Parts: sequence; C-alpha cells; structure tokens
Amino acid sequence: MRARTVFLVLLTAGVVGTAAWLVFFSPVLGVRSVEIVGNVTLPAEKIRETAGVPELHPLATVDLTDVQARVQSIRQVASVKVDRVWPGTLKIEIVEREPVAQVAAGGRAALLDKLGVAIEVVDVAPPLVPVLKVARPGAGDPATMAALRVIGSLPGEIGGRVRQVSATTAEDVTLTLSDGRTIVWGGVDRPEDKARILTSMLRRKAEVYDVSSPDVITLK
Repeated sequence: MRARTVFLVLLTAGVVGTAAWLVFFSPVLGVRSVEIVGNVTLPAEKIRETAGVPELHPLATVDLTDVQARVQSIRQVASVKVDRVWPGTLKIEIVEREPVAQVAAGGRAALLDKLGVAIEVVDVAPPLVPVLKVARPGAGDPATMAALRVIGSLPGEIGGRVRQVSATTAEDVTLTLSDGRTIVWGGVDRPEDKARILTSMLRRKAEVYDVSSPDVITLK
C-alpha cells in the first residue's frame, strides 16, 4: 500500500512537472503569432518589432507590462493593451494618437494630438487638420492647450471648416474658417453654448463672429 502511495505521488509530481515544463519552458505553448489590433497608420510589423517577443517564447512567461511599455514608447501610440490568447497568440491592441492640429516645423508640419504631443513631422499635413498659431506650441503651454481643447469641442459641421486656430493666451482663442471668416472664441468655458450659438449665427453674413461671451454675441 505504501509503495502504491509513493508511486502515485511520483506519478502526480511527474505529471505536474511535465505540465509546468510545457507551459513555462517549452515552445509547445510558445508565441506563434502576434496579433495587432487597432492600428490605422502604424505598420503592424513596426509594432511587432518594438514589442520584441521572440517566436516560440513561452506565452506564459511573456512580461505583458514590459511589452506594453515598449509599444507605448512609439510616439504615435496613445494607449496599449496586451493579452495572452491561448494556445499561442499574443494580442496587442493599440489606440493611435489622432492629429488635431499642425504647427510649422522647418518647412514641414508637426502634427499634434489633443494632449499637445507631437505625433510626427510630415512634408504635407492632412488637408482638414488646422494650423495652430501660438508662440510656444507644446503640451506645457496654456495657449496651446486651450486652443486644442477648443478644437476638440467643436461640432463636426464647424470643425471641418476651421483652417487656423490662434491664441496668445488661454483666454483669446480665435478660429479662421475656410471662407476667411473669423470666430473669436475666447476661453475654453461654456463650449456647448458657444457652439450652439455659433452654428446659428454663421447663417448670418459677417466677417467676425465674437462668441467669447455667449450672453453677448457680436457680429462685425
């Protein structure tokens, strides 16, 4: 009876040991594919290379936090989620930064996202991305951040017509439309009221629409 017990213990240990070896050390349950989800402009191969997970590396021992940090280092990536999909797939789901404004950069255009992060520098910016005119463009500049917040608060029918956004402070954001008309937006306060009033006011002929104080609208 005792010998049988010892045999069963050894057998169980062997099974557990074999299972542990298969999961944590062998290529049997290794990474056979890296699935990339959510990329629009970023090549999937670049994301795989940055993730740096060797083929057939045991899936169970892939450091998901480390992979996430490496992919997050790509400037165009806003957020990353990494998961194991058994038996052999590593899934990397990303959200790309979206350009909302462009600033001049030595004859080229630097694309900024809503947080003021420079995504990339391109020769030609997308046609509907407005030009940002501020003294010190960047995430730490109040005028920049106010202008970007205003861009993000515009309804589609107005946002698509904006060609330039300028600001000297966080309280004097001004928009220029594709037809040359000017909108004095002011600060970032009461965006819904300003957008609602502006949508109606744009039907009236004028060169300047001042909605900086939604309670007192001025047309010139």
